[in-house]
Amino acid sequence: MKALLRMALGMALGMAVAGALALCNAAAHAQGYPSKPITVIVPFGPGSATDTIARLVSQNLGSALHASVIVENKVGANGAIAGAYVARSSPDGYTLLMATNSPLSAAPSLNKTIAYDPVKDFAPLSRVGSYIFILAVHPSVPAQSLRELIAYAKANPGKLSFASGNTSGLVAGETFKAWAGIDIVHVPYRSAPQAINDLLAGRVSMMFTDITVGMPHVKANSLRALATTRLERSTILGDLPTLNEAGVRGFDMDSWAGLFAPAGTPREIVLKLNTELRKIIDNPETKAKIAALGFEAFSSSPEELDAHVKVQLEKWTKMIKDAGIQPE
Repeated sequence: MKALLRMALGMALGMAVAGALALCNAAAHAQGYPSKPITVIVPFGPGSATDTIARLVSQNLGSALHASVIVENKVGANGAIAGAYVARSSPDGYTLLMATNSPLSAAPSLNKTIAYDPVKDFAPLSRVGSYIFILAVHPSVPAQSLRELIAYAKANPGKLSFASGNTSGLVAGETFKAWAGIDIVHVPYRSAPQAINDLLAGRVSMMFTDITVGMPHVKANSLRALATTRLERSTILGDLPTLNEAGVRGFDMDSWAGLFAPAGTPREIVLKLNTELRKIIDNPETKAKIAALGFEAFSSSPEELDAHVKVQLEKWTKMIKDAGIQPE
């Protein structure tokens, strides 16, 4: 009996020592972090809103950490290529994901398979904020309002088309099509800048676009903005009605962005990154720069971002199912 007791005590002591050593190693790792360049993976191409914001945040993060922070674009598969790359990366804080609803909310339903779990395979760092999406049409479309657009589309089934350069544009377009009961043709692109170029050329009729990409062309009268996608009016575009109030009742799509590390990243590194990111994102000067891009910046705790991912995954799964979008 005494021998068993001594054995149990020995095992308990060994486990305690191992745990203490692990904590010490993690703390030492965090204390020396970063000791080499950090790479931020972006799911969309150069010139996209996500890429632009990622580069602004990364530049400030590099200055705060006294390290080089590199932005790398990995485009395709509704953000799943970027998501899989980061999920498989070493959990050491040197590979981060500038994620949006594309890889973590929509891709699980839009793709037949993805090589990661959107909740379990990532360590949330901080929210970055939310995009504002607008429905923009080419000036050749004979509609000055959303109601006129719907009426024209119903009178001319299959004549109009909508471009998409990301999952937000795709899901918003298909949801609008289903809820308004109209027949418009979907034309997919690899990124928003490519899609907007064809919209400007009149090769497609309309597009749901973030205002970072779309609003400069609206101001130049090259495109016409008809509505925003959130349930409530934007504080930045207060004069523009929402789809909900313009006739498509209940339409509410919020596109978000956040930074993540691979699951298993030491807690000390997660907290260090969260501390610096919150200082950057909530800095009035940074917020003003990002607002000028048409993006509402705000940070969060890792736990708040984790809860947000779960809620948005459920919401987007339902939206995609209700719109009748089939996985590819």
